[in-house]
Amino acid sequence: MVNQEKQTNFKKLQSLLNELPWYVEEYINHKLRKLSTASLFNYCHDYKIFFNWMISEQLWSGSVKDIPLERLEQMTVLEVEGFLNYLHYQLNNKELTVNRKLSALKSLFNYLQNIAETSDLKPYINRNVMAKIEFHEVKDSMETKANKMEGKILLGDEYEKFRLFVANDYGELNKDNKKLFNFYQLNKERDTAIVSLILGSGLRLSELVGIELDDIDFQKYCVRVIRKGNKEQFVYFSQTAMADLQEYLSVRIAKYKVDKNNKALFISAQMGPKGKSRRLTARSVEKLIEKYAAAFGKPSLSVHKLRHSFATRYHAEVNDVPKLRRQLGHSSIQTTMIYTHIKNDDLKIAVDKMDMPKEQSE
Repeated sequence: MVNQEKQTNFKKLQSLLNELPWYVEEYINHKLRKLSTASLFNYCHDYKIFFNWMISEQLWSGSVKDIPLERLEQMTVLEVEGFLNYLHYQLNNKELTVNRKLSALKSLFNYLQNIAETSDLKPYINRNVMAKIEFHEVKDSMETKANKMEGKILLGDEYEKFRLFVANDYGELNKDNKKLFNFYQLNKERDTAIVSLILGSGLRLSELVGIELDDIDFQKYCVRVIRKGNKEQFVYFSQTAMADLQEYLSVRIAKYKVDKNNKALFISAQMGPKGKSRRLTARSVEKLIEKYAAAFGKPSLSVHKLRHSFATRYHAEVNDVPKLRRQLGHSSIQTTMIYTHIKNDDLKIAVDKMDMPKEQSE
């Protein structure tokens, strides 16, 4: 089925290429192994709109297929801006769509100037007008950013389900794979503590891997970290995180054969018979979260998305943006405000109640 779809898309692409100048086909062939046929078909569709516009504006008097490289080389900034205005005001394209079409043109013109070459090793065009045209900046609203984030973080009971998955279910899922299962058994307390600490504090990756044993205050449930701007701060974490942290610490020395001088909180598994215990790297933490996230069925999860998950839950339960800002170490409160737009269940419930009979909503 997949191969059949590929062949169908390829035929559609070839059919469209027959309507376009020869150098477009050459460019598409250059990109064929790098981009999907569906994406390249969209590129060609954008080129067709552009070339047809050139003819309608009498910038070329022949057919689309015959538009020469020389005409592209002679295009002015005003002409290109005229095309972008045509997309925006006459075709009613949104700025994101205009930017996408401009990106397709930039890519084609870049190929003609900097990659393609004639038999005497000269570029197809010497002047590239598209290099002078800037994208129109499109800023997402807080609601848009929140909606994009919402599908990529843990919400509701997923929060605890993911922690339990790392603590136990991943092992059950892979118990028939001896190598995978043994590696998991070695690291499950450490990995659970890592996930639990991020979900229970909102720490950044760099802050997490930099923690020393002496940084933890077991009485106050907080940890000393160095935040952006080299600022020292004590960050509070949850009771669940403390319990998972203590379970990890109870096996840390025995499992990782840690030298007493090694004060790093999170230690990597020894590699080889002469491997030494060392601080877990940021990339290692990213990889282990990716591994568990994929197995959990939510591959978009990352260390940063776990931080977002904490922030979303904190705001839902505490609803104190200044406190959340301090907890996350944001320099600007505007950055923190995004969490006020995620999963506003109270607002949804209030709206839903408007549709209920009065006696039912009370």
